[in-house]
Amino acid sequence: MKIYGVVGYKNAGKTGLMERLVTEIASRGVSVSTIKHAHHSFDVDQPGKDSYRHRDAGAHQVLLASKSRWALMTELRDQPEPPLSDLLAQLAPVDLVLIEGYKRDNHPKIEAFRAEPENPLIAPNDPTIRAIATDSKIDIDRPVFDLNDTKSIADFILAEVGL
Repeated sequence: MKIYGVVGYKNAGKTGLMERLVTEIASRGVSVSTIKHAHHSFDVDQPGKDSYRHRDAGAHQVLLASKSRWALMTELRDQPEPPLSDLLAQLAPVDLVLIEGYKRDNHPKIEAFRAEPENPLIAPNDPTIRAIATDSKIDIDRPVFDLNDTKSIADFILAEVGL
C-alpha cells in the first residue's frame, strides 16, 4: 500500500481537502482508504448501545457488524497510543491510504494552509512535506497548489506514489 499525508494546523482545510481527494482519486479507479488522527478523546459508540455496554464492561475489542458495514473498536485502556505503522497494518489492502494528521511521522505529505487563522507554515522545517495546498501566494522551494484545485493535487500525489 502506498501512503500519503495531509497535514496542517486547525482550520487549514485538511478535512475538506481529504474529502475531495478521496472522491477524485476513487473516481479514477484507485482504491483508497483513510486514517484520521485525533488529538482529543473521541467515541464512535453511544452510551446505552449494546456495543458500548460490552466495552464499558471491559472488553478489549468489540466488533460491530451489519449488512452495510462493520467496525472494530479496540480499547487501549492504559496502553500507549499505537504508532501509525501498527494502524496501517490493520487496514485491508488498497492502492493508497491518505492520512490526515500524523505530521511528525516520516511519510510524504502535502500541507494544507490558509492565510487565516495566521498559523505558521510547517513545511520550512519539515522535508517530508512535498507540496503546499493554499488559498494564498507563498514563496517556498516546493510545489504550491490552489487549495481547491483537487484534480492537480490528486495528480501530484498519485505521481509521487507511482500510481
